[in-house]
Amino acid sequence: MNEDLQKRIEDAIRSPQNLGEMEGADAVGTVGSEGCGDMLRMWVKFAEKDGKRVISRASFQTFGCETAMAVASVATELVRGKTAEEALAMSGQELAAPLGPLPPMKIHCAQLVERALRQTLAPTPAPVQPPSAPAGNLLDAFSPSAPRRVILQPPGNAS
Repeated sequence: MNEDLQKRIEDAIRSPQNLGEMEGADAVGTVGSEGCGDMLRMWVKFAEKDGKRVISRASFQTFGCETAMAVASVATELVRGKTAEEALAMSGQELAAPLGPLPPMKIHCAQLVERALRQTLAPTPAPVQPPSAPAGNLLDAFSPSAPRRVILQPPGNAS
């Protein structure tokens, strides 16, 4: 890995943006593999802006390498202000662009973030987790009975 990329990654993990669980998120997605250790959960909150529903905030948790954390950190900044459709159109390469080109052995980190974003924003409906159910931790998301995608809705907006 070149020194410039390594410095950008170190800067991103030294002061990660949007790290941590988000209270009141509108959507949550979890991807990864318990076997290899790379896991990422992403939360998204939407707001109305100019008649469009845009991402007002995104946050993440990860069990992965420094590069995965750095890509997730910059990606949560990049998707702010975008519609779900605009964010879904972004590739892993675009999500990692502020860090510079990733070496082949680190491309999977950007793909992990892209998959988490897609899991979070995928337009296919998923069962809504009851508000009284605990969120659990990132490892709990990989139990056989755990949902892979949760969409949270404000009270009174149940479909």
